[in-house]
Order: sequence, then structure tokens, then C-alpha cells
Amino acid sequence: MNNPITPITEDDIANFLVNTPDFFDRHAQLLSTVRIVNPHGQRAVSLQERQADMLREKIRALEHRMMDMIRNGSDNAVLADRLHRWAQSLLILQQPADLPAAIVTEIQHHFMVPQVALRVWKVADKFQKKAFAQNISEDVKSFTAGLTAPYCGSNNDFEAVQWLAHPHEAQSVALLPLRNNATPWTDAADSSPVGDCIGLLVLASPDPQRFHPSMGTDVLNRIAELAAAALTRLQ
Repeated sequence: MNNPITPITEDDIANFLVNTPDFFDRHAQLLSTVRIVNPHGQRAVSLQERQADMLREKIRALEHRMMDMIRNGSDNAVLADRLHRWAQSLLILQQPADLPAAIVTEIQHHFMVPQVALRVWKVADKFQKKAFAQNISEDVKSFTAGLTAPYCGSNNDFEAVQWLAHPHEAQSVALLPLRNNATPWTDAADSSPVGDCIGLLVLASPDPQRFHPSMGTDVLNRIAELAAAALTRLQ
């Protein structure tokens, strides 16, 4: 009994061409005669022309990726420069009591944040009656200590948002816990926050998308680290 002939499939042809790279060397005339439908129109094009189109598409994709990388690099350079200038503004201050107000106003100026508020606790007795050390509940302190990373997202009626001048305008917020340590914000071994919380920095915007859960927090972490380091002068 004769075995039925298995028809050749497209996959068989594709595998043959992939595994026989010299096929078109032996049949070069096919390169000019094979016609392929152009995906950008109805006319048929040669295999060589289609290959050229595919290469041009890959080049355009690479160019777009390169432009994105250049834009991201430029954006990062701008942020680094702003962070540098903000840190400089804190270093030149002579009076420790001036630091909280400077942190707030300079963040608004350099990072174009509409509203910023700051409260600091565990300060020395001579600073206890300052505005930056007032209206801090135990709930806020407990909430801040529980933050393992800056919170970015919608304003869910956070108590700390009431520190802002116009809390009703805060549609999205970033809450940055401040810890009195001179090491990076997280411990490299277990990625858990290190250092005691000494304050909370609140950034707010009327734009619901300004601070969102999926945004990167590298710059926010650096702001928190630098602010906390500066504010240790109040202890």
C-alpha cells in the first residue's frame, strides 16, 4: 500500500530557505523575478525591493530609539542640573532654622512643583515652636515610618496634605519620608529603608498625572536624602 504524499507547507519552504543560505546564489535569477505584495500598497515588488523596504523600516525604528535615548539623556541632564542647583541653595544657608523654608521654596522653583509642604520632628528644643515642627500627629509619624518608598499617586485625603496652602487643589501628590542617615535611602542588602524618620516632604499638583504610581522615583529619593541630611542640623 502506497503511503500518501505529505503536502509541502509554507513552514517547510521557510525552513528550507533558512537552512539553505546558498539557494539564491545558485538561483540568482529568482531574486529579480519573485514578486511580493507591498504592505504599503497594492502593487507587487521584487524580493530585493521588499528587503530594501524592510531594512529602511529597521533603520527608521533604530533612529526613533536613538532619538528617544537622546531625549531621555537630555532630560536626565536637566534633572541632574536642577538637583545640583537645589543642593547648592541649601549648602549656602547659615541658619539651620531657615532650612525648611528654603527646601520648600527651592523645590517649587527648581522642579516647578505647584505646592510643597514640609514638617520635621525630633528637633532640638529651640526649634520646637517653629511652624515646621507644628501640627504633626502621631498618625502622620506612624504613616511616614511605614513608607518603604516615596508614595506617588492620587491624594487619598492624606492628613499631611492639609499642610499645603491649598490642599483642595492637590489632585496628585508625592510623599517623601525623610530619614536621618547619610547612607543611600535603602539598604543594599535587603532594600529596606534605613534610619529613623525625622520628617515628611509633601509635593502636590493640580494635574492628576503629575505624580503617578508608575513614575520613576530616583530623583525623589535623592531629594529626600539631601533634604534629610540638611535637616539633621535641626536636631
